[in-house]
Amino acid sequence: MSATPTDPAAGVADLSFEAALKELEQIVDRLEHGEAPLEESIGLYQRGAALKAHCEKRLEAARLRVEQIVVGSGGQAERAEPADFQ
Repeated sequence: MSATPTDPAAGVADLSFEAALKELEQIVDRLEHGEAPLEESIGLYQRGAALKAHCEKRLEAARLRVEQIVVGSGGQAERAEPADFQ
């Protein structure tokens, strides 16, 4: 399925974690305050779900990177091994 202008997930994969989180926070705020009509609210909810999934994926990738740090016998990080995120 290709992204179209009406696709709630359009462009989400290209966002940084910070940009996606900021947009998600704005969507949650609008939905909580009832600032959008029903149809727009549904689209916002779908966009928010795509942003949430993207943020979770980025956080998991970061967690895996941290786990790739090799700790030596003295408890100090000796090196970091590359992680495969594909």
